[in-house]
Amino acid sequence: MKIAPPCVASLSWTLKDTLGDVLDASDEPVEFLVGGRDLLASIEQALVGRGPGDRVELHLEPKDAFGDFDDQLIYLEPRSAFPAELEVGMAFEGLPPGCTPDAPRDRLYFVSEIYPEHVVLDANHPLAGMALRLTLRVHDVREATVDEVGRGSTGTGFFQVHLRD
Repeated sequence: MKIAPPCVASLSWTLKDTLGDVLDASDEPVEFLVGGRDLLASIEQALVGRGPGDRVELHLEPKDAFGDFDDQLIYLEPRSAFPAELEVGMAFEGLPPGCTPDAPRDRLYFVSEIYPEHVVLDANHPLAGMALRLTLRVHDVREATVDEVGRGSTGTGFFQVHLRD
């Protein structure tokens, strides 16, 4: 069976930056719904028509992946609004009470710096602003179930942390 939405593709991958440093890899295949919310549109487009055993190499510019880095998504918030055990790299879904009231509530915020009185939060995707090289291997393709199509997902997502429109 060839990949055509809606279907489920079992994929393994290696994701690198443009210098060739590996950012993520999976040797074991993972199932993704093609035609749902599991994959970036640029990845889905490259997979259509492919089948088991195929290898796909992509160069993704930021606009085709996780967008440009947006300095408007950096927030300086009061340290008192966060737990005592705060560490750089921690993530929060939305902001706690006492933080910037007009900040988007449906984002994932990463702690990038901690000061005695303030915390710097970054709501950009960790890969925003980066050009990426992605190698995919198609292991299997099957029809999507009614439940998967209804959910728009197999339950896995490809590096999707609140993508920007």
